[in-house]
Amino acid sequence: MKKFEPTFESLRTFECPKWFKDAKFGIWSHWGPQSVPMYGDWYARAMYIEGSDAYKYHLRHYGHPSEFGYKDLCELWKAEKFDPDALMDLYVRAGAKYFVAQAMHHDNFFNYDSKVNKFNSVNVGPKRDICMEWKNAARKYGLPFGLTEHLAASFSWFSVNKGADKKGPYAGVPYDGNNPECPFYYNNREHYVENLVDKYAVVPWYTQNEDFHRYWLDSMKELIDRFEPDLLYSDGALPFHVYYGAERTDDSNPYAEGLEAVSYLYNKSIEKYGENRAVYNQKERAREIYSVGILDIEKSQLSDISSDVWQTDTCIGNWFYDVRQDYKTPAHIIEMLVDIISKNGVMLLNILQRPDGSIDREAVYILEELEKWFKICAEAVYETEPWRVAAEGDSAVIINRFQEDQVSWKDSDFRFVKKNNFVYAYVMAVPESRVAVIKSFNENETVKSVTLLGYGKVEFSQAFGVLTVKLPTEMPTNYTNCLKIEL
Repeated sequence: MKKFEPTFESLRTFECPKWFKDAKFGIWSHWGPQSVPMYGDWYARAMYIEGSDAYKYHLRHYGHPSEFGYKDLCELWKAEKFDPDALMDLYVRAGAKYFVAQAMHHDNFFNYDSKVNKFNSVNVGPKRDICMEWKNAARKYGLPFGLTEHLAASFSWFSVNKGADKKGPYAGVPYDGNNPECPFYYNNREHYVENLVDKYAVVPWYTQNEDFHRYWLDSMKELIDRFEPDLLYSDGALPFHVYYGAERTDDSNPYAEGLEAVSYLYNKSIEKYGENRAVYNQKERAREIYSVGILDIEKSQLSDISSDVWQTDTCIGNWFYDVRQDYKTPAHIIEMLVDIISKNGVMLLNILQRPDGSIDREAVYILEELEKWFKICAEAVYETEPWRVAAEGDSAVIINRFQEDQVSWKDSDFRFVKKNNFVYAYVMAVPESRVAVIKSFNENETVKSVTLLGYGKVEFSQAFGVLTVKLPTEMPTNYTNCLKIEL
């Protein structure tokens, strides 16, 4: 197979590998030293924003960030109960067909034995190569293995540590990020913004710092060489093109590093398999560049069927372990999965880990319930394709970034996928009458048989395309049930 060039023209010939089309459901470990406080996402940034909840928690629990900064917090991450084989066993039984680990977050801490960045999980904290342990466990269970990188935004994101309190007993005392002897925090003062009050306040997501661009690309090549991942996810659009929404003007090719990293990923796969089996995920920013990989949508999804495979990444709660956060119910997760695959999507679900590497009983319960459901409905998930329509009924998910409200489904709501000569109709709400009426078939589509997965053949009738199915009093699952319809 011809190798890819680091150009849009070349990379737009990318085709989604079959394994990813067929997998439909993966599990993600979005885990690192930011889990230590058990206080949620973006802690490494928020702890340096005076007056924020995370700042107050950090001040009163660990000390002032001039005396006990994020670098010191990283030393507390021990991962002493991390058992990747046991977790992978749970994940496989819960239906996962691929597994993804976090290589590094915006905090510039690497979860593997890096030569590019000495501040990593082998030298600091756990003293373990977290990503390699995950890869070995995934391979043991036959799962494709992916990595996520959140590094590209790090240079500007982490500039908050250059500040100092404006009031109180530590007024004017510089945070530890001002120490020039700690390169972990970057020389990024140009991105420091005074008087931030919100950890999500607008910052330049990417930087024009060319030294950082080289550092990012060196890091990507290192993890690709070391892990040969089946999937690489960037937490953002293709680096490095967006600065407050403006195009980069300092370079004739503003996407040069991103294009080089993606072509490097694909070519490494070609060297190994004779064809590209790797997937690159990129976020929804800059829609014109989807075609170098697979679109990923964070905590949202598409409204209808896409001709291209895409991915939703979501979480059972917050992105890092958060003692304050509610979890999604198993029903909600299953309904989301069904809706996503009906539109040619794939779901990547983050299962939260405590700082010691274990998962809590609530997470185990979710996995156990998913296992029960997949035992009944697996054939209607894996290796399926969208039907000619995704949905029937008026209920629909709200398409709004980071909004994942559970839908109040009605008994007229169905979601569809197909496999061979079967259409699978997910019954989003069981009718009290135990009669399901499906109106999406046309007069030329003659139904031969109907099977309720987990139960068996059921009575049906069809007139002018409308299919009427008699359901049993006791349904096979308390979650979304599925009809297997033979045409």
